[in-house]
Amino acid sequence: MLVDMNIKIKEIVGALAILIVGFSACKKPLYETEPITQDISYIFDKTDSLGVQAKAFLADIYSYLPNGYNRIGNDVLDAASDDAISSSPSSTIEYFVNGRISAVTPVDNSWDNNYRTIRKANIFLANIDVVPLNQKGLKVYLKAEARILRAIAYFELIKRFGGVPLIGDKVLGIDDDIQLSRNTYAECLKYVVDECDALKTIARPDNTLASDEDFGRVTQGVALALKARILLYDASPLNNPNNDLAKWAAAAQAAKDVMNLNVFSLASAYTTVFNTRKNSEIILAYQRAVNFDVETRNAPIGYTATNASGSGYTSPTQELVDAFDMSNGRAITDPASGYNPADPYTGRDPRFALTILHNNAKWLNRAVQTYDGGLDKPGSTVNVQTRTGYYMRKFMNESFVTATVYSNQTHNFPIFRYAEILLNYAEAINESADNAVNRTEAFNQLKALRLRAGIPVGTTAGYQHGLKTTMTQAEMREAIRHERRVEMAFEEQRFWDIRRWKIAQTVLNGTLHGMQIIKNANGTFSYTPYNALNVTFDAAKMYLYPIAASEVNKNRNLKQNPGW
Repeated sequence: MLVDMNIKIKEIVGALAILIVGFSACKKPLYETEPITQDISYIFDKTDSLGVQAKAFLADIYSYLPNGYNRIGNDVLDAASDDAISSSPSSTIEYFVNGRISAVTPVDNSWDNNYRTIRKANIFLANIDVVPLNQKGLKVYLKAEARILRAIAYFELIKRFGGVPLIGDKVLGIDDDIQLSRNTYAECLKYVVDECDALKTIARPDNTLASDEDFGRVTQGVALALKARILLYDASPLNNPNNDLAKWAAAAQAAKDVMNLNVFSLASAYTTVFNTRKNSEIILAYQRAVNFDVETRNAPIGYTATNASGSGYTSPTQELVDAFDMSNGRAITDPASGYNPADPYTGRDPRFALTILHNNAKWLNRAVQTYDGGLDKPGSTVNVQTRTGYYMRKFMNESFVTATVYSNQTHNFPIFRYAEILLNYAEAINESADNAVNRTEAFNQLKALRLRAGIPVGTTAGYQHGLKTTMTQAEMREAIRHERRVEMAFEEQRFWDIRRWKIAQTVLNGTLHGMQIIKNANGTFSYTPYNALNVTFDAAKMYLYPIAASEVNKNRNLKQNPGW
């Protein structure tokens, strides 16, 4: 809830305050979970010219950013979309697709955490001026950080619930009325956009983050990227039923503003984005200590040696597998693609092998066995194993193809990256006006992504990188959505995309599929698609989350979302 009346303010502000650390040779994250104080006057110390405790308090707020990997129980959020299902048949993530989600069982209830961010940011802003920081301009940057983090928290609330109570800068105390009504969606949108506009010039410039100590902070680029994303969501069919073209134009300009910073660019290799802490593409990532937890949670289950075992929690769907084109950029349904259903994983878009672990792919120096009875799909002897014939490969280091055990690696979850900005721009500019100039602009962004992925230009007339060079607006829309699905798989984009496009009622009503693989006596394999999971999506209510019943019960003015 917004304020727990049974907790004193000094206990709230001190409970999770943590020390900020720089990235040293061991590359620790920006924040650690070590309590430092319970006294607000100690945190915001009038004699602390270095602001050690105040900066630690601010650093703690970063720990509430979206951290991505397997964050809902043991599952990635994409396991509640058409891109994956949980390998555990009893996972609560499936409440999103089996009709069991409710106000009593909200599953991904981020209400409390995001209002904690907002409260802690407000406490910081209300108290930081008493700290006599001796570094010129630092206080302005720190205040901007708190405000950007607060704006991100509001966005996380808005995309789940619609309009929510806006607190402003107020720090609510035990004597304040906390029976707050929800602001409208439009008021919340304006608040976040206004904050982004105010902070895009006073926040820390992105080119000042060269030092390990400052890397990972929110910046001017983050403010602009947040604005680009929230305006794209606002322009999308869910929030723009009358297709106001001005909204699309505003979203296109917001994405272009990020591009015009000339700070970010596509990393030279796709894997660099996810396995290197510092690269040109990441605008903001959740900074994590080096480890191999992504591997142990998601890699195939048949590896049992010490530091090589995997739990295989994520089962990508056949729908996602089929979305990956062939290496010439043509869809597998295109007769010119060269796709062979008897050898379905050969010659695919290079991103395929970096996203999906499939049967006979090499991993930890052996072939993955997701055929029936194979080491990685043994059948009834193991409860949690792939339910589709696939495991998630994305975010895992290339070295594990030939290694025999896992070793510590960088696994920072990307919150904003430049590839998304290009896709945001392509989508918004294509929708803002139906003309050849805009479609060319959109086409150029898709070309850049496919070129980086390793899809060649090609020699077929009328095609480049497998894309038709002349498309209608509708064809371009589908090409952009297709590219976004492949490029951004497992980055918590698809879950929200199918909602803002209002296609969840189509792609999540029916059946999601896997691939049954039989190993033949001669060592070859037979492939047969099968029904992996029946899914349902109630369009009358499920485009917004239910507010947890516990929150509504505490606040008589907090109106529940329709249908819940």
